Amino acid sequence: MDRLDRIILAHGGGGVLMRDLIRDVIAAPLANDALAQLGDSAILPVAQPNSAGRPATGEGARATGRIAFTTDTYVVQPVFFRGGDIGRLAVAGTVNDLAVVGAAPLALSLGFILEEGLPIADLRRIVASIRDTADEAGVRVVTGDTKVVGAGAADGIFINTSGIGVVPDGIDLGPSRITPGDAVLVNGGIAQHGVAILSEREGLAFETPVASDAAPLNGLIAACLAAGEVHFMRDATRGGLAAVLNEMAQDGGLTVEIDERAVPVDPAVAGACDLLGLDPFTVANEGKVVVVCAASDADSVLAAMRAHEQGRAAAVIGRVTEGHRLQTTGGTPTERTAGGTPESGRVVLRTVFGGARTLEMPYGEDLPRIC
Repeated sequence: MDRLDRIILAHGGGGVLMRDLIRDVIAAPLANDALAQLGDSAILPVAQPNSAGRPATGEGARATGRIAFTTDTYVVQPVFFRGGDIGRLAVAGTVNDLAVVGAAPLALSLGFILEEGLPIADLRRIVASIRDTADEAGVRVVTGDTKVVGAGAADGIFINTSGIGVVPDGIDLGPSRITPGDAVLVNGGIAQHGVAILSEREGLAFETPVASDAAPLNGLIAACLAAGEVHFMRDATRGGLAAVLNEMAQDGGLTVEIDERAVPVDPAVAGACDLLGLDPFTVANEGKVVVVCAASDADSVLAAMRAHEQGRAAAVIGRVTEGHRLQTTGGTPTERTAGGTPESGRVVLRTVFGGARTLEMPYGEDLPRIC
């Protein structure tokens, strides 16, 4: 951040620049225990009110449960695309941010920033999509706000959604719970959303059209939690699978080993990425969740995923280890266990060619305005 004195598009890409912007510029001055979690949702204890009707604090406070609270803003362009639209994106993204911390989503807020000149028919279509996606997820939109700005100030429509949910007793998910030996799973093919948006934006026609994977995943996630000992979950949105894997490796202080051959990538998506020079690991998703569970429960969690409509192509893609280093032998990357203190907080990708390389955290974003 010290090298930049202006916001650039890459600050919104889900990579290194966005992480540093949030932690150094935004979160640091606002520091508190809840914000320090820096997760998809904040988890807050619900304290019993005192005699004045205010939440009790200090030694007299008595927690009566936990709620999850999240917010997000959606600025995708175009607002309608194959497989969804900005309305479906807004509901699904907020629901998923609640679900991955173990919460059962309850209710959403809906804030519109509308640009002068937006066709009312488009707004009606977006609201209908919001209604249908909320019904699919089993949540309600219970409050909201609308603002109108001048032509050229909002690119048609921006949507902000916030959500609340209830975290059941016994649910404890987070990077600190990740343990060496844990299995890493994903619920299906990666990079679909980013490729779908790019094809719409640039008018590209692929032999097999690619549709966005935007979908609420709370049903699938609930099934995973019921199927085994889940330690961590995160939906892979901006920055793609690479960003999620690096975040959990760095936050947990461990190494994540991924088998490139095991990662599901639809052939049409793989072909489009090859053509456009994109890495599927760094392309955005809107219906993919990374699940880390005890190795002994990997088969049961995988079965629960595959039994759900949004998890038919789920796969175990890797495992968590204590730590590894990479070295080069004869020009071919190989890996060995480091002596002494293991090198932690990294992602090692076992390639289709039999070698290994470090899968880096993306710097910015290949495709701006994805979600």
